[in-house]
Amino acid sequence: MAKKKDAKPTQKAAKAAKAAKAAKKGSKKDVTAPTEPVTFTDALRVGEGFTLAEVDPRSTPAFAGDKQAGKDALAAADAELDTLQEQLYAQSRAGARRRVLLVVQGMDTAGKGGIMRHVVGAVDPQGVEHTAFKAPSAEEKKHPFLWRIRRALPGPGMIGVFDRSHYEDVLVVRVHDLVPPGQWKRRYATINSFEEKLAADGVTIVKVMLHISPQEQKARLAERLARPEKHWKFNPRDLDEREHWADYQEAYQALLERCSPEHAPWFVVPADRKWYARLAVQQLLLEHLRGLDLAWPQADFDVEEQQARLAASEV
Repeated sequence: MAKKKDAKPTQKAAKAAKAAKAAKKGSKKDVTAPTEPVTFTDALRVGEGFTLAEVDPRSTPAFAGDKQAGKDALAAADAELDTLQEQLYAQSRAGARRRVLLVVQGMDTAGKGGIMRHVVGAVDPQGVEHTAFKAPSAEEKKHPFLWRIRRALPGPGMIGVFDRSHYEDVLVVRVHDLVPPGQWKRRYATINSFEEKLAADGVTIVKVMLHISPQEQKARLAERLARPEKHWKFNPRDLDEREHWADYQEAYQALLERCSPEHAPWFVVPADRKWYARLAVQQLLLEHLRGLDLAWPQADFDVEEQQARLAASEV
């Protein structure tokens, strides 16, 4: 009886073997399933349950290439970015009100300057309105915190770029207790309402947080101190701010949670690799411009008539 029992599997064992085979087949399907979102927009968007501390600052979401491939991809997209920016501007000459606002936030040395040079610098400067927000002036302090922001908003057809922004008023202000907590806490709702009105008025908002690690920031600051030609970029106050690293991360987590609605979501860009951060911001800008379905405006004159006039010109 023992031999017969061993030779013929029990019904229970047969079911277990069948289940194991099915599980193995399913695991093979999972391996071949796509693991990366198709777009940078999908890969970097802040959604429900987002945790900043879980983002690896050295990761390269939505891009599988190396540094050289990233640089090549950045250069290859310059022409399209330039064309889309010109189409946006051209449409405004025909009466369109659409414009783009790129907001760039990040800790010191996160790479904001590199974004301005390598991404924003690739388009016609006539179509860009760039504002670097510093500590508010005496005049600005006399007004509500959004006063200076409203004055810097891009006009129709323009790409506005904010190097730091209204979010400093829930970051620096919070970390350094510059106003009572009740005051800066109310600003989240004020910002959301402000951005909702901008979106309704034809502003495409692209908000980017450059996420750098404290180790990488330390290395970049050390490089500035080691090279005389970089001393001008170093500010001893940067070291003071490093002492508040944990407080800043907490403040960023709060604004990412509270100010990332569908019409103006945040995108967190890992920034330890400069080449990747530049590529990611460029691609985010490109993807949003493509989404506007831009085209050259139709001529408001008879083209053939004007061609004939030109041909007949004796000058």
